[in-house]
Amino acid sequence: MALNRAAFRWGVVGLISLGTIINYLSRNTLAVLAPQLEATLHFGVREYSYVVAAFQLAYTVMQPVCGFVLDRLGLRVGFALFALLWSAAGLLHAAANSWQALAGLRGGLGASEASAVPAGMKAISEWFSGADRSEAVGWFNAGTSLGAMLAPPLTVGLTLAYGWRSAFVATGAMGVAWAALWFWLYRSPPSVPGAGTPHAARAGLVILGPRRFWALAVPRFLAEPAWQTFNFWTPIYLATERHWDLQHIALFAWAPFLAADLGGVASGYLSPALLRLFRFDLLKARTATVWIGAALMIAPACVALAGNAYGAIALLCVGGFAHQTISVTINTLSADLFPSRELGTANGWVGSAGWGGGLVFSLVIGQVVQKTGFGPLFACLGVFDLLGAIVLTTLLRGLAPVKEIA
Repeated sequence: MALNRAAFRWGVVGLISLGTIINYLSRNTLAVLAPQLEATLHFGVREYSYVVAAFQLAYTVMQPVCGFVLDRLGLRVGFALFALLWSAAGLLHAAANSWQALAGLRGGLGASEASAVPAGMKAISEWFSGADRSEAVGWFNAGTSLGAMLAPPLTVGLTLAYGWRSAFVATGAMGVAWAALWFWLYRSPPSVPGAGTPHAARAGLVILGPRRFWALAVPRFLAEPAWQTFNFWTPIYLATERHWDLQHIALFAWAPFLAADLGGVASGYLSPALLRLFRFDLLKARTATVWIGAALMIAPACVALAGNAYGAIALLCVGGFAHQTISVTINTLSADLFPSRELGTANGWVGSAGWGGGLVFSLVIGQVVQKTGFGPLFACLGVFDLLGAIVLTTLLRGLAPVKEIA
Protein backbone atom coordinates (compact mmCIF):
# COMPACT_ATOMS: atom_id res chain seq x y z
CA MET A 1 0.00 0.00 0.00
CA ALA A 2 2.86 2.39 0.87
CA LEU A 3 4.52 1.62 -2.46
CA ASN A 4 1.28 2.26 -4.35
CA ARG A 5 0.81 5.57 -2.53
CA ALA A 6 4.37 6.66 -3.34
CA ALA A 7 3.92 5.74 -6.99
CA PHE A 8 0.58 7.53 -7.21
CA ARG A 9 1.84 10.76 -5.68
CA TRP A 10 4.75 10.95 -8.14
CA GLY A 11 2.25 10.14 -10.87
CA VAL A 12 0.33 13.22 -9.70
CA VAL A 13 3.50 15.31 -10.11
CA GLY A 14 3.92 13.96 -13.64
CA LEU A 15 0.29 14.70 -14.46
CA ILE A 16 0.36 18.30 -13.24
CA SER A 17 3.73 18.84 -14.96
CA LEU A 18 2.17 17.65 -18.22
CA GLY A 19 -0.74 20.04 -17.67
CA THR A 20 1.71 22.89 -17.05
CA ILE A 21 3.57 22.10 -20.28
CA ILE A 22 0.30 22.26 -22.24
CA ASN A 23 -0.65 25.45 -20.37
CA TYR A 24 2.61 27.14 -21.40
CA LEU A 25 2.40 25.81 -24.95
CA SER A 26 -1.00 27.47 -25.24
CA ARG A 27 0.12 30.83 -23.85
CA ASN A 28 3.37 30.97 -25.91
CA THR A 29 1.82 30.09 -29.27
CA LEU A 30 0.77 33.70 -29.86
CA ALA A 31 4.28 35.06 -29.22
CA VAL A 32 5.73 32.73 -31.86
CA LEU A 33 3.03 33.69 -34.38
CA ALA A 34 3.06 37.43 -33.60
CA PRO A 35 5.02 38.58 -36.72
CA GLN A 36 2.75 36.60 -39.05
CA LEU A 37 -0.44 37.69 -37.29
CA GLU A 38 0.58 41.35 -37.45
CA ALA A 39 0.84 41.03 -41.23
CA THR A 40 -2.21 38.81 -41.68
CA LEU A 41 -4.62 40.67 -39.39
CA HIS A 42 -3.14 44.13 -40.15
CA PHE A 43 -2.03 45.45 -36.78
CA GLY A 44 1.24 46.73 -35.37
CA VAL A 45 3.50 46.54 -32.33
CA ARG A 46 1.36 48.91 -30.27
CA GLU A 47 -1.77 46.81 -30.81
CA TYR A 48 0.21 43.66 -30.05
CA SER A 49 1.29 45.18 -26.73
CA TYR A 50 -2.41 45.62 -25.86
CA VAL A 51 -3.02 41.94 -26.66
CA VAL A 52 -0.14 40.91 -24.37
CA ALA A 53 -1.32 43.29 -21.64
CA ALA A 54 -4.80 41.74 -21.74
CA PHE A 55 -3.29 38.36 -20.84
CA GLN A 56 -1.00 39.79 -18.15
CA LEU A 57 -3.71 41.82 -16.45
CA ALA A 58 -6.25 38.98 -16.45
CA TYR A 59 -3.64 36.54 -15.14
CA THR A 60 -2.60 38.92 -12.36
CA VAL A 61 -6.14 39.60 -11.19
CA MET A 62 -7.47 36.05 -11.49
CA GLN A 63 -4.81 34.03 -9.64
CA PRO A 64 -6.39 34.46 -6.18
CA VAL A 65 -9.87 34.04 -7.67
CA CYS A 66 -8.87 30.77 -9.32
CA GLY A 67 -7.23 29.63 -6.09
CA PHE A 68 -10.40 30.39 -4.13
CA VAL A 69 -12.53 28.44 -6.63
CA LEU A 70 -10.14 25.49 -6.40
CA ASP A 71 -10.37 25.55 -2.62
CA ARG A 72 -14.16 25.53 -2.83
CA LEU A 73 -14.71 22.99 -5.60
CA GLY A 74 -11.75 20.74 -4.91
CA LEU A 75 -8.90 19.92 -7.26
CA ARG A 76 -10.44 17.15 -9.33
CA VAL A 77 -13.41 19.18 -10.54
CA GLY A 78 -11.91 22.66 -10.30
CA PHE A 79 -8.70 22.07 -12.25
CA ALA A 80 -10.50 20.09 -14.97
CA LEU A 81 -12.98 22.95 -15.34
CA PHE A 82 -10.27 25.60 -15.68
CA ALA A 83 -8.37 23.44 -18.18
CA LEU A 84 -11.50 23.18 -20.32
CA LEU A 85 -11.94 26.95 -20.15
CA TRP A 86 -8.38 27.78 -21.19
CA SER A 87 -8.58 25.16 -23.96
CA ALA A 88 -11.80 26.71 -25.30
CA ALA A 89 -10.19 30.17 -25.26
CA GLY A 90 -7.14 28.79 -27.05
CA LEU A 91 -9.23 27.04 -29.71
CA LEU A 92 -11.20 30.23 -30.39
CA HIS A 93 -7.95 32.07 -31.22
CA ALA A 94 -8.12 30.22 -34.54
CA ALA A 95 -11.27 32.17 -35.43
CA ALA A 96 -9.85 35.61 -34.56
CA ASN A 97 -9.95 38.18 -37.37
CA SER A 98 -8.65 41.31 -35.57
CA TRP A 99 -6.33 42.36 -32.80
CA GLN A 100 -9.35 43.30 -30.68
CA ALA A 101 -10.64 39.73 -30.92
CA LEU A 102 -7.22 38.42 -29.99
CA ALA A 103 -7.09 40.75 -26.98
CA GLY A 104 -10.47 39.56 -25.72
CA LEU A 105 -9.53 35.90 -26.18
CA ARG A 106 -6.14 36.52 -24.61
CA GLY A 107 -7.85 37.95 -21.55
CA GLY A 108 -9.99 34.83 -21.29
CA LEU A 109 -6.91 32.64 -21.66
CA GLY A 110 -5.06 34.51 -18.92
CA ALA A 111 -8.05 34.41 -16.57
CA SER A 112 -8.34 30.61 -16.81
CA GLU A 113 -4.64 29.73 -17.09
CA ALA A 114 -4.06 31.59 -13.82
CA SER A 115 -5.31 28.42 -12.13
CA ALA A 116 -2.27 26.32 -13.07
CA VAL A 117 0.23 27.17 -10.34
CA PRO A 118 -2.30 27.38 -7.45
CA ALA A 119 -3.72 24.02 -8.55
CA GLY A 120 -0.31 22.41 -8.87
CA MET A 121 0.77 23.65 -5.46
CA LYS A 122 -2.48 22.51 -3.87
CA ALA A 123 -2.07 19.00 -5.32
CA ILE A 124 1.51 18.75 -4.08
CA SER A 125 0.44 20.04 -0.66
CA GLU A 126 -2.16 17.27 -0.47
CA TRP A 127 0.28 14.48 -1.36
CA PHE A 128 3.69 15.66 -0.05
CA SER A 129 4.93 17.09 3.22
CA GLY A 130 8.14 18.36 4.78
CA ALA A 131 11.41 18.13 2.89
CA ASP A 132 9.93 15.93 0.11
CA ARG A 133 7.60 18.73 -0.92
CA SER A 134 10.30 20.91 -2.49
CA GLU A 135 11.49 18.04 -4.71
CA ALA A 136 7.95 17.61 -6.06
CA VAL A 137 7.57 21.37 -6.64
CA GLY A 138 10.87 21.43 -8.54
CA TRP A 139 9.71 18.76 -10.99
CA PHE A 140 6.26 20.33 -11.34
CA ASN A 141 7.79 23.73 -12.03
CA ALA A 142 9.95 22.27 -14.81
CA GLY A 143 6.82 22.16 -16.95
CA THR A 144 6.76 25.97 -17.18
CA SER A 145 10.11 26.28 -18.96
CA LEU A 146 9.68 23.08 -20.96
CA GLY A 147 6.41 24.36 -22.39
CA ALA A 148 8.09 27.65 -23.36
CA MET A 149 10.93 25.73 -25.03
CA LEU A 150 8.60 23.43 -27.03
CA ALA A 151 6.29 26.18 -28.28
CA PRO A 152 8.50 27.55 -31.11
CA PRO A 153 9.23 24.28 -32.96
CA LEU A 154 5.71 22.93 -32.50
CA THR A 155 4.02 26.17 -33.56
CA VAL A 156 6.29 26.77 -36.54
CA GLY A 157 5.98 23.16 -37.72
CA LEU A 158 2.19 23.19 -37.61
CA THR A 159 2.01 26.62 -39.25
CA LEU A 160 4.24 25.61 -42.14
CA ALA A 161 2.27 22.41 -42.69
CA TYR A 162 -1.34 23.51 -42.07
CA GLY A 163 -1.47 27.27 -41.52
CA TRP A 164 -1.33 29.44 -38.39
CA ARG A 165 -4.83 28.58 -37.18
CA SER A 166 -3.82 24.91 -36.79
CA ALA A 167 -1.38 25.80 -34.00
CA PHE A 168 -4.17 27.20 -31.83
CA VAL A 169 -6.43 24.24 -32.63
CA ALA A 170 -3.71 21.74 -31.71
CA THR A 171 -2.78 23.29 -28.36
CA GLY A 172 -6.46 23.76 -27.48
CA ALA A 173 -7.19 20.12 -28.27
CA MET A 174 -4.27 19.05 -26.08
CA GLY A 175 -5.81 20.96 -23.19
CA VAL A 176 -9.19 19.26 -23.64
CA ALA A 177 -7.52 15.82 -23.64
CA TRP A 178 -5.53 16.68 -20.53
CA ALA A 179 -8.64 17.93 -18.68
CA ALA A 180 -10.34 14.59 -19.33
CA LEU A 181 -7.24 12.72 -18.17
CA TRP A 182 -7.02 14.78 -14.97
CA PHE A 183 -10.68 14.27 -14.10
CA TRP A 184 -10.36 10.54 -14.74
CA LEU A 185 -7.15 9.95 -12.76
CA TYR A 186 -6.83 12.50 -9.94
CA ARG A 187 -8.03 11.78 -6.43
CA SER A 188 -7.22 13.65 -3.22
CA PRO A 189 -5.87 11.62 -0.28
CA PRO A 190 -8.58 10.38 2.15
CA SER A 191 -7.15 12.62 4.88
CA VAL A 192 -7.89 15.83 2.93
CA PRO A 193 -11.25 17.44 3.83
CA GLY A 194 -13.80 17.50 1.04
CA ALA A 195 -14.44 20.55 -1.07
CA GLY A 196 -17.34 22.76 -0.14
CA THR A 197 -17.16 22.13 3.61
CA PRO A 198 -17.36 25.18 5.90
CA HIS A 199 -13.57 25.10 6.28
CA ALA A 200 -12.74 24.41 2.64
CA ALA A 201 -11.66 28.01 2.05
CA ARG A 202 -11.60 31.21 4.00
CA ALA A 203 -12.70 34.50 2.50
CA GLY A 204 -10.00 35.57 0.05
CA LEU A 205 -9.06 38.85 1.71
CA VAL A 206 -8.54 37.17 5.11
CA ILE A 207 -5.45 35.49 3.63
CA LEU A 208 -3.79 38.92 3.30
CA GLY A 209 -3.62 39.50 7.04
CA PRO A 210 -1.03 37.09 8.48
CA ARG A 211 2.66 37.94 8.47
CA ARG A 212 3.43 34.64 6.75
CA PHE A 213 1.59 35.86 3.64
CA TRP A 214 3.67 39.04 3.35
CA ALA A 215 6.84 37.02 3.98
CA LEU A 216 6.14 35.37 0.60
CA ALA A 217 4.28 38.09 -1.32
CA VAL A 218 6.96 40.79 -1.02
CA PRO A 219 9.89 38.57 -2.17
CA ARG A 220 7.71 37.23 -5.02
CA PHE A 221 6.86 40.82 -6.06
CA LEU A 222 10.58 41.58 -6.17
CA ALA A 223 11.61 38.33 -7.91
CA GLU A 224 9.04 38.13 -10.71
CA PRO A 225 10.41 41.08 -12.77
CA ALA A 226 13.38 38.87 -13.65
CA TRP A 227 11.19 36.13 -15.13
CA GLN A 228 9.04 38.60 -17.06
CA THR A 229 12.20 40.26 -18.40
CA PHE A 230 13.71 36.96 -19.51
CA ASN A 231 10.45 35.99 -21.25
CA PHE A 232 9.39 39.23 -22.93
CA TRP A 233 12.54 41.35 -23.34
CA THR A 234 15.57 39.10 -23.88
CA PRO A 235 15.06 38.74 -27.68
CA ILE A 236 14.72 42.52 -28.04
CA TYR A 237 17.86 43.03 -25.92
CA LEU A 238 19.83 40.59 -28.06
CA ALA A 239 18.64 42.26 -31.25
CA THR A 240 19.11 45.91 -30.24
CA GLU A 241 22.18 45.88 -27.99
CA ARG A 242 23.98 42.72 -29.14
CA HIS A 243 22.95 43.09 -32.79
CA TRP A 244 21.90 39.48 -33.28
CA ASP A 245 19.65 38.50 -36.16
CA LEU A 246 16.64 36.22 -35.77
CA GLN A 247 18.66 33.13 -36.63
CA HIS A 248 21.11 33.69 -33.78
CA ILE A 249 18.28 34.51 -31.39
CA ALA A 250 16.45 31.31 -32.35
CA LEU A 251 19.60 29.24 -31.86
CA PHE A 252 20.50 30.53 -28.39
CA ALA A 253 17.61 32.42 -26.73
CA TRP A 254 16.10 29.15 -25.41
CA ALA A 255 19.19 28.44 -23.28
CA PRO A 256 18.14 30.49 -20.21
CA PHE A 257 14.89 28.50 -20.07
CA LEU A 258 16.77 25.20 -20.05
CA ALA A 259 18.91 26.59 -17.22
CA ALA A 260 15.71 27.67 -15.48
CA ASP A 261 14.41 24.09 -15.64
CA LEU A 262 17.64 22.83 -14.11
CA GLY A 263 17.45 25.48 -11.38
CA GLY A 264 13.88 24.60 -10.52
CA VAL A 265 14.63 20.89 -10.20
CA ALA A 266 17.93 21.44 -8.35
CA SER A 267 16.33 23.77 -5.82
CA GLY A 268 13.89 21.04 -4.89
CA TYR A 269 16.78 18.91 -3.68
CA LEU A 270 18.85 21.74 -2.25
CA SER A 271 16.76 22.61 0.80
CA PRO A 272 16.48 18.93 1.92
CA ALA A 273 20.27 18.66 1.50
CA LEU A 274 20.84 21.74 3.64
CA LEU A 275 18.44 20.35 6.21
CA ARG A 276 20.44 17.12 6.45
CA LEU A 277 23.97 18.53 6.18
CA PHE A 278 23.64 21.51 8.51
CA ARG A 279 20.68 20.33 10.60
CA PHE A 280 18.70 23.42 9.68
CA ASP A 281 15.02 23.41 10.51
CA LEU A 282 12.70 23.34 7.51
CA LEU A 283 12.06 27.08 7.14
CA LYS A 284 15.73 27.95 7.65
CA ALA A 285 16.69 25.48 4.89
CA ARG A 286 14.15 27.08 2.55
CA THR A 287 15.44 30.57 3.42
CA ALA A 288 19.05 29.55 2.78
CA THR A 289 18.03 28.26 -0.65
CA VAL A 290 16.49 31.64 -1.49
CA TRP A 291 19.71 33.36 -0.42
CA ILE A 292 21.73 31.11 -2.76
CA GLY A 293 19.42 32.03 -5.63
CA ALA A 294 19.61 35.73 -4.76
CA ALA A 295 23.41 35.61 -4.72
CA LEU A 296 23.44 33.96 -8.16
CA MET A 297 21.18 36.73 -9.49
CA ILE A 298 24.24 38.99 -9.37
CA ALA A 299 25.27 37.29 -12.64
CA PRO A 300 22.44 38.63 -14.85
CA ALA A 301 22.80 41.98 -13.09
CA CYS A 302 26.23 42.16 -14.81
CA VAL A 303 24.97 41.41 -18.34
CA ALA A 304 26.04 44.84 -19.61
CA LEU A 305 29.64 44.01 -18.65
CA ALA A 306 29.78 40.88 -20.84
CA GLY A 307 32.30 41.18 -23.65
CA ASN A 308 30.02 39.65 -26.28
CA ALA A 309 26.54 38.25 -26.79
CA TYR A 310 27.60 34.72 -25.90
CA GLY A 311 28.84 35.94 -22.54
CA ALA A 312 25.55 37.75 -22.03
CA ILE A 313 23.63 34.55 -22.78
CA ALA A 314 25.78 32.69 -20.26
CA LEU A 315 24.98 35.25 -17.57
CA LEU A 316 21.28 35.08 -18.43
CA CYS A 317 21.46 31.29 -18.07
CA VAL A 318 22.77 31.76 -14.53
CA GLY A 319 19.88 34.17 -14.02
CA GLY A 320 17.32 31.65 -15.26
CA PHE A 321 18.77 29.01 -12.93
CA ALA A 322 18.81 31.46 -10.01
CA HIS A 323 15.31 32.79 -10.54
CA GLN A 324 13.68 29.37 -10.65
CA THR A 325 15.61 28.41 -7.52
CA ILE A 326 13.90 31.33 -5.78
CA SER A 327 10.50 30.84 -7.42
CA VAL A 328 10.24 27.12 -6.60
CA THR A 329 11.28 27.73 -3.02
CA ILE A 330 8.73 30.51 -2.46
CA ASN A 331 6.00 28.34 -3.97
CA THR A 332 7.05 25.50 -1.68
CA LEU A 333 6.98 27.83 1.31
CA SER A 334 3.34 28.64 0.57
CA ALA A 335 2.57 24.95 1.08
CA ASP A 336 4.70 24.93 4.25
CA LEU A 337 2.93 27.92 5.76
CA PHE A 338 -0.72 27.49 4.70
CA PRO A 339 -3.00 24.44 5.17
CA SER A 340 -4.19 22.62 2.07
CA ARG A 341 -7.80 23.78 2.51
CA GLU A 342 -6.78 27.41 1.82
CA LEU A 343 -3.55 26.92 -0.12
CA GLY A 344 -5.11 27.60 -3.53
CA THR A 345 -6.29 31.03 -2.39
CA ALA A 346 -3.03 31.85 -0.58
CA ASN A 347 -0.78 30.77 -3.45
CA GLY A 348 -3.01 32.67 -5.85
CA TRP A 349 -2.55 35.91 -3.90
CA VAL A 350 1.22 35.34 -3.73
CA GLY A 351 1.29 34.72 -7.47
CA SER A 352 -0.79 37.83 -8.10
CA ALA A 353 1.74 39.87 -6.14
CA GLY A 354 4.51 38.43 -8.30
CA TRP A 355 2.78 39.11 -11.60
CA GLY A 356 1.97 42.60 -10.39
CA GLY A 357 5.67 43.23 -9.88
CA GLY A 358 6.49 41.80 -13.30
CA LEU A 359 3.84 43.92 -15.00
CA VAL A 360 5.04 47.13 -13.32
CA PHE A 361 8.66 46.43 -14.27
CA SER A 362 7.72 45.65 -17.89
CA LEU A 363 5.95 49.02 -18.10
CA VAL A 364 9.05 50.72 -16.65
CA ILE A 365 11.26 49.03 -19.24
CA GLY A 366 9.02 50.26 -22.04
CA GLN A 367 9.28 53.84 -20.76
CA VAL A 368 13.02 54.13 -20.01
CA VAL A 369 14.97 51.54 -22.03
CA GLN A 370 15.53 53.88 -25.01
CA LYS A 371 17.21 56.37 -22.66
CA THR A 372 19.11 54.05 -20.32
CA GLY A 373 19.66 50.88 -22.31
CA PHE A 374 19.13 47.46 -20.75
CA GLY A 375 22.22 47.48 -18.50
CA PRO A 376 20.78 49.40 -15.52
CA LEU A 377 17.51 47.47 -15.76
CA PHE A 378 19.25 44.10 -15.58
CA ALA A 379 21.29 45.44 -12.66
CA CYS A 380 18.04 46.18 -10.80
CA LEU A 381 17.06 42.51 -10.96
CA GLY A 382 19.98 41.45 -8.78
CA VAL A 383 19.22 44.14 -6.21
CA PHE A 384 15.52 43.19 -6.13
CA ASP A 385 16.22 39.57 -5.20
CA LEU A 386 18.72 40.45 -2.48
CA LEU A 387 16.10 42.77 -0.97
CA GLY A 388 13.54 39.97 -1.26
CA ALA A 389 15.81 37.57 0.61
CA ILE A 390 16.19 40.12 3.42
CA VAL A 391 12.41 40.57 3.69
CA LEU A 392 11.86 36.79 3.67
CA THR A 393 14.42 36.22 6.43
CA THR A 394 13.00 39.02 8.57
CA LEU A 395 9.33 38.10 8.30
CA LEU A 396 9.80 34.34 8.67
CA ARG A 397 11.64 34.77 11.96
CA GLY A 398 9.68 33.06 14.71
CA LEU A 399 7.21 31.30 12.37
CA ALA A 400 6.75 27.55 12.06
CA PRO A 401 5.43 25.23 9.33
CA VAL A 402 1.69 24.85 9.17
CA LYS A 403 1.52 21.51 11.02
CA GLU A 404 3.25 23.09 13.98
CA ILE A 405 0.96 26.15 13.81
CA ALA A 406 -2.26 24.13 13.72
